[in-house]
Amino acid sequence: MKDDSKQPEGRDGVVSSLNMAIDGLNLAKEVSSITPVKTVFDSVKILLITIRVSFLLFCDKMRRIHT
Repeated sequence: MKDDSKQPEGRDGVVSSLNMAIDGLNLAKEVSSITPVKTVFDSVKILLITIRVSFLLFCDKMRRIHT
């Protein structure tokens, strides 16, 4: 069975995926009632945000090199 849904490609696709993951962690944190789990969700969210920012900076730097 073929999936016809289109996934975003390139930089926008990566950033979109990271944003969705961060939003999912925020939702999971709100729903969770266990304090240590909330701390883990916050830590992972910070890691994903760091990756997103680093990725955007890297892409911007690569674009400057090519122009």
